[in-house]
Amino acid sequence: MPTDLIAALDAADATPAATRLRARTYHLLRTAPGAHVADIGCGTGRAVAELNARGVRTTGIDLDHQMIEAARTRHPDADLRVADARALPFRDAELTGYRADKVLHNLPAPADAHALAEARRVLTPGGRVVLCGQDWDTLVIDSAFPDLTRTLVHARADQIPSPRAARQYRGLLLDAGFQDVAVEVHTAVFTDAAVLPLLTRLAEPRLADDWLADQQERARTNRLFVALPLFLASATNP
Repeated sequence: MPTDLIAALDAADATPAATRLRARTYHLLRTAPGAHVADIGCGTGRAVAELNARGVRTTGIDLDHQMIEAARTRHPDADLRVADARALPFRDAELTGYRADKVLHNLPAPADAHALAEARRVLTPGGRVVLCGQDWDTLVIDSAFPDLTRTLVHARADQIPSPRAARQYRGLLLDAGFQDVAVEVHTAVFTDAAVLPLLTRLAEPRLADDWLADQQERARTNRLFVALPLFLASATNP
């Protein structure tokens, strides 16, 4: 995993909004000290460490070997494993909580449904599942070129295996047999140059130089506006 990508993830995760959203996911897990939770797509292990600090025994799962190695370097005492969300290394009903942050959109349908079937398998009755992620079609960007903005956003979404998985969380959880399904939307708002790397990645594939120049000027004059809705779903295993 490139160090610049890890640095970008670190910067995003350290923002107050991201910190509050993680805390909300922990609250929705409804875990008591001593509970056993899996953090699916754990990355460099930030959530694993935070949950452990709350007295919740947490196992971090990620398919990326390099990401797990980075997590082990940062958190040598944590339980961190390389595994697929569709084939978890847990016994039936072993866990009391399952957390997956920005995971299902990386799984092509129907693999996302298989992942939630696996979540039900490993959760004890009454166990909680919490999903968090963005809908890649709903990136909102103020621009002098609204039609091109729509094209760029949808073109980026088309590169994601399941770009609209987040809007499907409720249906996927119900289809998997979960109960008490609830969905929240938390919107991250960006108004400064910190978001320009994201906008640059949107523009580069289509050589949208004028579009990017407009965004750079907006950042320079304090007129930039980007909003990213994040969907948070929770449910109970019957």
